[in-house]
Amino acid sequence: MEENQLTNNQNQHPETEEQTQDVSAATAPQNDYKLESTAHDDFDWSVDKRNVASYSNDKRAELEKVYDTTFKQVSDSELLNGIIVGMTKTDVIINIGFKSDGLISLNEFRDLSGNIKIGDEIEVMVVEKEDKNGHLHLSRKMARATRAWQQIVEFYKTGEIVTGTITSKTKGGLIVDVYGLETFLPGSQIDVKPVTDYDQYVGKTMDFKVVKINEAIRNAVVSHKALIESDIEQQRSVIIGQLEKGQVLEGTVKNVTDFGAFIDLGGVDGLLYITDISWGRINHPTEVLENGQKLNVVVLDFDDEKKRISLGLKQLSAHPWDSLVEDIQEGAKVKGKVVNIEDYGAFLEILPGVEGLVHVSEITWSSQPINAKEFFKMGDEYEAVVVTLDKDERKMSLSIKQMTEDPWDTIENKFPLESRHKGVVKNITPYGVFVELETGIGGMIHISDLSWIKRFNHPSEFTKTAEEIDVMILSIDKENRKLALGHKQLEEDPWTTFETVFPIGSMHEGHVTKKDEKGALVQLQYGLEAFAPARHLRKEDGNNVENDETLPFMIIEFDRNDKRIMVSHSRVWEQSKAEEKDAQRKAAKADDESTKKAVKNVQSKVEKPTLGDLGALAALKDKMKKAEDEADKK
Repeated sequence: MEENQLTNNQNQHPETEEQTQDVSAATAPQNDYKLESTAHDDFDWSVDKRNVASYSNDKRAELEKVYDTTFKQVSDSELLNGIIVGMTKTDVIINIGFKSDGLISLNEFRDLSGNIKIGDEIEVMVVEKEDKNGHLHLSRKMARATRAWQQIVEFYKTGEIVTGTITSKTKGGLIVDVYGLETFLPGSQIDVKPVTDYDQYVGKTMDFKVVKINEAIRNAVVSHKALIESDIEQQRSVIIGQLEKGQVLEGTVKNVTDFGAFIDLGGVDGLLYITDISWGRINHPTEVLENGQKLNVVVLDFDDEKKRISLGLKQLSAHPWDSLVEDIQEGAKVKGKVVNIEDYGAFLEILPGVEGLVHVSEITWSSQPINAKEFFKMGDEYEAVVVTLDKDERKMSLSIKQMTEDPWDTIENKFPLESRHKGVVKNITPYGVFVELETGIGGMIHISDLSWIKRFNHPSEFTKTAEEIDVMILSIDKENRKLALGHKQLEEDPWTTFETVFPIGSMHEGHVTKKDEKGALVQLQYGLEAFAPARHLRKEDGNNVENDETLPFMIIEFDRNDKRIMVSHSRVWEQSKAEEKDAQRKAAKADDESTKKAVKNVQSKVEKPTLGDLGALAALKDKMKKAEDEADKK
């Protein structure tokens, strides 16, 4: 057995005899036995056999037991410690107490930067007790990886912090060396803040927490962010435990958003809403705050469970209403900026945190409805009169129109009845047109007072918004602040003249502009519009009048008071036919009288009728009777 061991050592370590002796000397203490000589070629095995054979069975068993204790029993994939007993230019010789030593490449010791020497103890793995060449196959790298994985699994279970070195960048994160095992650090787990530059972390040694493992493929995910969040959470718990409402703290503006700003209170964040930044209205927190700014804030509220802290800045100063200047009182004139617009009016900021409402009814003296969102613009400044003031309720009502005198007090002087004026169309409704004569003064033209001649379906057919229009004052309602205006009254009523131009029974050329089942609208001379009922649209050939035709029409009705004309096309050809029939009757009657006169004349000249005369007379009578019969038929 000793011979085999020495032979294996010589096969695995083909060094010089001197090196072999050094290795044997180094390993002797660990094996608890000593070889007297390595020149075993001269060993007398016959003597050895005689000596062994002379041992008793008990002695032999005892010696074998002693001999067996000089070697370790190892198995594949086992982790154990070995001693460096020799080194070559490429390998390190490891003694693990087995019957033969093993070799490990120097490449597996690169992490030690060459700081290894004979006699150092290292942990190795038995890859194979005997490879295809009969050699002991050891690996320090695999031992480190296995031991690292065991530690990582343990750290994952216990939550213990591990230290690793970031070796390289990969897709989506970084590679971290933890005890010789490569683990993955996702980009989202590097820090609590988003990280875009991964290169700055390569080469750094940091603490991590194992957050995920895969036993099957020995893959682990680590996180540095989890440690930061854990620290922050501990700090939050301490700070929140010491919080009190009304407590003033110093903080740093961490992040400004549209709705407010996050304030770092030294490990815990609080939210400062935009409405708690200033007593006055601001459009965006950046008008007052900026990132990195240090300021004092007051704790308004906090939630132990949700860990939310509400902060205030404006609460550190007195409310402006509590120190309102004496000059601001009812009846005083003030100046303010539009900070909010609603359907019912606009709010003017008189002082930071002090606002007043201008109701839509206090914008102008006019009774015409006003859209506040069209009248006001954010940021515009107006002068106004304080109408009401309630310091306890912190409310103020303002009036813009009271900055000027009420024009309705002297309305009759400037806008007397039947006076003519020029105004601007402000609004159009289905029943009329609202016209502004001057600021605060306006009235309505009813749709029926737009034109003497034409009827409109909608006032927009006559005028448009923002156009100028001439009007006449028809009536004044001072109490209700209303003016009745007219446009057609600027001219004389032409219907008195039209009555003589379009008498009933007269015929005029007309153009059909619109037709429906009830009848048709017909355009006559001078822009007059008449109506023809459906039964009066039949033509002589039996067809009906069509839209856009120009034909003669007869006036069958004329109402001067209601300004209404009714016409008929059927009456035109019906009357013509009746006149023709009447003319025929008159002509037949004239022929009959002429014949009778001629007969009488003949009779007066005949003294004695003869038989021949009697025959002629009978023929004449037949002719007359025939003429009468034909006339009766007609």
